[in-house]
Amino acid sequence: MTSSHRDRVDTGTHAAGPRNDLQRCRAGDTRCPMSELAIAVAILVGLVTVATAAIKIVQEYERGVIFRLGRLVGARGPGLFFIIPWVESMRKVDLRIVTLDVPAQEAITRDNVTLKVNAIVYFRVVNPAEAIVKVLDFMRATSLIAQTTLRSILGQSDLDHLLSEREKINQELQQVIDQQTDAWGVKVTSVEVRDVELPQSMQRAMARQAEAEREKRAKIIHAEGEFTASQQLANAAQVIGSQPATLQLRYLQTLTEIAAEKNSTIIFPVPIELLQAFVGAATAGERNGAAPAPAPSTPPRAVA
Repeated sequence: MTSSHRDRVDTGTHAAGPRNDLQRCRAGDTRCPMSELAIAVAILVGLVTVATAAIKIVQEYERGVIFRLGRLVGARGPGLFFIIPWVESMRKVDLRIVTLDVPAQEAITRDNVTLKVNAIVYFRVVNPAEAIVKVLDFMRATSLIAQTTLRSILGQSDLDHLLSEREKINQELQQVIDQQTDAWGVKVTSVEVRDVELPQSMQRAMARQAEAEREKRAKIIHAEGEFTASQQLANAAQVIGSQPATLQLRYLQTLTEIAAEKNSTIIFPVPIELLQAFVGAATAGERNGAAPAPAPSTPPRAVA
């Protein structure tokens, strides 16, 4: 066989190879290279799917509640763990503190005052299994319980108690709400009454009351000051009365204070002691010179 003949035979064989592979693939033969590739891709996808369903990662602040064929297994985490794919399922629960804003609630206090109050509730999940199994939506349930309890506590309190004893109201709200949510595995850590909205008429009445209270305290303080000053003046008068020279010294001190102001007119007060002699002499003269008053005459009585 010549070299040219062998070349033609080899060329024909190589040309027939791809045609045979294509024919096998069209006929559904498993020896088709494309079928083998598809099977390998399907196996790889299946392994990735199984691994994704079996491997679970839970953060430090989360827990995974595991159910096996509908039955509760327990909570797992944090970190990496495995579950049985399509047999076990997981639901994540966040354990961090949740800040819940309670909408403004309109209530009537015990002294018949209508007001609106909103609050903030701080709570967290302490038992993930109970939070999933025993209540459908623990966040919504906690919000509704907080609203109802807020209206109830406000209805049992007076307005003055609500405004002055805010801390006691907060503690009472926290205890009542936590007692009801404890069965769900939810712990209420704190409740804060944020804003109390009063009607305009009540605000004006409270403003008048506060103003009257301030005026009352001002008058009491002024009266106490006047009383203390009068006591001090009485003590000073006793000292001056016991020492006549003290009045003269006070007189000279007053003249010094007046002269320091550089006034053009200075009034010199005359001590009353200087006039007592003249007043006493005039009174004695009037007593000596005055004639005694005649006795009233008695009219004669008629004799029957």
